[in-house]
Formats: sequence, structure tokens, C-alpha cells
Amino acid sequence: MIDIPIPKILTVTELTRSIRGILETEFPFVTVTGEISNLRQPYSGHLYFTLKDQDSQLKAVLFKTQQKYLRELPGDGLQVICRGRISVYEPRGEYQLIIDYIERLGTGDLQIAFETLKLKLDQEGLFAQEAKKKIPQFPSRIALVTSPEGAALHDFLKVASQRFPAQPIEIFPVRVQGKEAAPEICEALTVLNQRKRSDVIVLCRGGGSIEDLWPFNEESVARAIYQSNIPVVSAIGHEIDFTIADFVADLRAPTPSAAAEAVVPNRQILTEHIQRLTLVLSKTVLQNIREKRHKVSLQQRMLGDPTSLVSHYFIYLDNVYSSLVYSYKSLLYKRTMVLESISGKLHKFSPVEQLSYKQQWARELNRRLQSMIVQHMRKKRDRLMAAATLLDAMSPLAVLGRGYAVVRSGPEEKPPGELIRNSRQVTIGKKLDVILQEGKIGCEVTEIKEDGRDERI
Repeated sequence: MIDIPIPKILTVTELTRSIRGILETEFPFVTVTGEISNLRQPYSGHLYFTLKDQDSQLKAVLFKTQQKYLRELPGDGLQVICRGRISVYEPRGEYQLIIDYIERLGTGDLQIAFETLKLKLDQEGLFAQEAKKKIPQFPSRIALVTSPEGAALHDFLKVASQRFPAQPIEIFPVRVQGKEAAPEICEALTVLNQRKRSDVIVLCRGGGSIEDLWPFNEESVARAIYQSNIPVVSAIGHEIDFTIADFVADLRAPTPSAAAEAVVPNRQILTEHIQRLTLVLSKTVLQNIREKRHKVSLQQRMLGDPTSLVSHYFIYLDNVYSSLVYSYKSLLYKRTMVLESISGKLHKFSPVEQLSYKQQWARELNRRLQSMIVQHMRKKRDRLMAAATLLDAMSPLAVLGRGYAVVRSGPEEKPPGELIRNSRQVTIGKKLDVILQEGKIGCEVTEIKEDGRDERI
């Protein structure tokens, strides 16, 4: 019978220690170059980061005691040369480079591109705080833009279900790594803004190197986030990871779980708050009821028996009614006296009375006018008779009646009708008209006597 040797069964710790021993023996001191990525410095002060090139990655640690020999601390994106020892971190079974000395070569291409784009967008105002939109406290729907296969999705949903299981969450699947990731993320933001069904958008992805997170450093993604009308929360990588999307987003969450805590309300806290408000409201209402009851009780004691109060008001009503009747009669009497006084004054100035008085006065004036007219006519008649007598006495006709005559030149003479007062006005042969009291005589001058001289034809 052949005895088959039974292999020794190792524990995980024993196997890990064996591998550690082999690595530390085979690689007691190495020099390696690469680009620093995912640099972090916890409370202990040690530096943990990843050395990477185009194809591979290597965990590295620079303890705090070794940092005093450096002129400056390294940063993400730097090309460096590291000298140190290969070892294994047993709790996680990871091999890593324990660095004794690090020397800077230059800045990595991705880090340069990152800083250049960050400066450009910052100058354009895409990072301005005043452009940030407020995250709703109680969103009706949350849109989660992430990979359906990533652990970030499960972390977010786990925390969201613990905080508020009834919260509606719409998962918009996209790629979060690779060349096709950025266009899909931009398209997702555009579609969600067109639908307008979500109150907040969460960009979600787990940790990784700068290359893995590079879609969230693309300019197109940054501008799509800035142009979104719906608030955008970035939850990309770990707490130490920063992308351009974090600076543009309205809120940056360090992890997907922290993003869920930021946008999903806590049911337990809300329930406790509602219970406290309910308790306060109940106490307030009860206190108000007690105060109102106490006030009603005081008013009842002050009011006394309502029936006696009614009888009191009946008596008061009778007194008021009597006072009202007396006041009414007194007022009516005063108004009647005033009315009679006004009526007497109105009667005196009544249009009928005034018309009768004016008619009587007109008749008297008419009588006086007629009497004055008769007297005036009598006076004028007497004056006319006196003037006629005087005129008759002074009239030439009266003179003519006593045998005198008026001599005028004949109508054919020049000037015709001239009054002849002396003999010098006429010549032999001149035609004359002799006007008598009754009639007129036409004659011709045949003889002229002047100063006793005779002039004959």
C-alpha cells in the first residue's frame, strides 16, 4: 500500500506570510518609476498612493519618518522615481512598495490636462458659488446616473432604502469608464432635463485611478452639468478623489453613500420630528383648550344668572323706549314750531301774495302815469297855443295880411328866388315874383327910383 503524503494545510495568514517572506527576500531593494495617482494622507501622516503606467498599477506607501528627507511632498499626476522594498500588507493580502526615497521627474499628461481645464472653466465662471442650484429637501423623484453593474449603485440604493424606502429613484444606466462614458453621461443629463420628471440628478461612480475617473473630467460633461436646469449632485470616487464634475456640480458628495444621505430624506428623523411636532401641537391645543375653558368659567361667574340679566335688560328696554318716545314727541313739537314759523315767513314771501301786491302797485303806477300824461299834454297844449299865438303875431303872413308883399327874383333869374330888399338888387327888365297874403304876381321891372332919381326904360 502506497502512502500518499498529505499536504500541509496552510491558513491564509501563513500563506500570506510565506509570500511576504519570498518577496522581501527576492526583492530586497528596487527602483521603479511611474505616475502618482490616488494620493491620500490620513491622520497618521503617512502617504498612500498608487504608482501606475499605461498597463499596470502598484500600491505604495511613504511613511511619515521618511518625508523629512523630501524637499516637497508629492502630488497626484507627478512622474517619480521611487526606491524602496517590496512587502505584503497581510490584513488585505496586497503587495506594496515601501518607499525609502522618492524623486520627482515631472507632471503627468492627465494631470496637466486636468489642471488646464480646471483653470479654463473656473475663469468662465462654471465653478461660481452663485451659479449653484439649491438641492430640494424632499425630492419627488431622484435620477441616478450610474453604471448598473457598479458597487456605487448598490451603496447608494442601500443607504437610500435605509433612510426612506418609499423614495422614487429612477436609474439611468450609463458607462462610467472608457471613451464612450462621457457622451452617454451628457446624453443622460440632456434627456433627464427634457423629461422634467426628476427633482435632482446624482452622478454616481466608485473610486479608481485618474484614468478610470477621466470621463468626469471631460469638458463636455462639465458643460452639460452646468447647463442642467435640474440640480446635479456628484458622488464620484472616494473622499480624496476630485474631478472637474465635482467643481461644477451643485453639490459634491465624497462617496455614493454620502450622496444618498444628502438627497434622500431620513424617514426615522422625519418620523421623530413629526412625532415631536405632534406632541408639541397636542400640548399647545390642550393648553389652549384649558385656557379657553378657564376664560369661559370666569366669564360665567362675571355674567351670573342669564334669566336675571334678561329681566334687567327688559327693564332697561322699557326705559329706553319711554325715553325714545318722549324724545320723539319733543323733537316733533320743536320741528312743528319751526315749520309754522317757516310757513309764516314763506306766506309773506309767497309768489301769489307778491304777484297780487305787484299787480296792485302796477295799477297804481298806471293810474299815476295816465294822470301825469294828461297833465303833461295839457301843459304842452297850452305852451303850443302860446307859441302859435306868438308865431302868428310874428308870421310874415300876418304882415302880408296888413297889405304888405314879399318880392323875390323870378325863377328864370339868377339867382332865382332871391329876396329883394332894395332897388339896387334889380335892373330894368328883371323878372320878379310878388308874394301876397293870397297868391303871387309875376312882374317885370320897368322903372327904378333910387335916392329920388328915376330910371326908366
